[in-house]
Amino acid sequence: MMTPEAAWELILKHARPLDRISLPLEKALGCWLAETVRADRDLPPADRSAMDGYAVRAADLRCQPCVLRVVGEVAAGSPARPRIRSGTCARIFTGANVPPGADTVVMVEQTTEAAGRVTIRSSAETGANILRRGEDTRRGDALLEAGRRLGTTEIGVCAAVGKPTVRTRRAPSVALICTGTELRAVTDRVGPHELRNSNGPALGAALAAWGFAASELKPVADRMAALRGVLRRALRRFDVTLFTGGMSVGKYDFVRAALEAEGANIRFHGLLMKPAKPTLYATFGANKHIFGLPGNPLSAMTACHEFVLPALRRLSGAPAAQSRVALWLPLAAPVRSKPGRLRCLLARVDWRATGPRVQMIESRSSSDLVAGGRADGVALLPAGVKDFAEGDLVAFRPWKPLP
Repeated sequence: MMTPEAAWELILKHARPLDRISLPLEKALGCWLAETVRADRDLPPADRSAMDGYAVRAADLRCQPCVLRVVGEVAAGSPARPRIRSGTCARIFTGANVPPGADTVVMVEQTTEAAGRVTIRSSAETGANILRRGEDTRRGDALLEAGRRLGTTEIGVCAAVGKPTVRTRRAPSVALICTGTELRAVTDRVGPHELRNSNGPALGAALAAWGFAASELKPVADRMAALRGVLRRALRRFDVTLFTGGMSVGKYDFVRAALEAEGANIRFHGLLMKPAKPTLYATFGANKHIFGLPGNPLSAMTACHEFVLPALRRLSGAPAAQSRVALWLPLAAPVRSKPGRLRCLLARVDWRATGPRVQMIESRSSSDLVAGGRADGVALLPAGVKDFAEGDLVAFRPWKPLP
């Protein structure tokens, strides 16, 4: 038996970021950068007004009230450059370049204009209400480092520095294969000895919720020849093959044997955690990965978020430290745990005015999908601790993007 942390370190040892590719900026949301994005010019590229008002010389404002002659107007995007000399000013708007000779902007609320002249009722320090050239960044400065995930503001930064395409990592292709002679399609009529395939849709949705697409293949019966055939085809086409079911040591649990027969290298099988104890991880050839998840729905979902999704992030170029993250949140009530192995308990986030709290959700077993539907994720209770008090911080692994 291996600890979950040791298992994750083993996955990191073998999962290497995939090939670099170029993507149009509009298709790069959620990807991890494979290059450093630098400023192509100073930002702002010139001294600019931070207010609507008048561009003036601060020296002209020493005597109050001050009356200046308006010699021009500069709007945002205008190339106009009326020169400001003693006794003159220019009407200016937010975002416009400060005209030559001006060193200060007076807010329009402090002025009155009539007949081509403006009366200014207050003094201002030199440089007031001006955003200086290069104040945000200088040309050549690193703005986004390789390994940064492209969110909405990162996309904006790339656009601001003239990058219509970005270098990222190729997203891993994923095959999702549910095993079990008892499985039937969601639309099928089922007998008391049969089950509708809930793992396939649930795991596919779990991956999609975090930005990964999976190709769900037809469920496979518990037969060695069938398992080997579908595995062989998946290994040819996909970077990651994800099995559910057939992970224990029963008479009809053939997945491990099929993997070994096809030449896969079993890296671990069995973990000191509950649920998802029989989780399996194997590699094949150059940077191909196979995960075997238990068939019980909550066990499969737990293993998916603990290992599969973090591995997909790493393959996509996420830094190792950011591939498998948890939120540390206080408990809403005391919890008692059984020591000896990591326990992943269903929980929801209780949003309170004083901040979020983790509220446990009772479940009957690792097949209690109904309880799973009420959860936002799991609280991770370490193996060596038995009692947790209200307010204690625990690691919470979200199963869905939180508000």
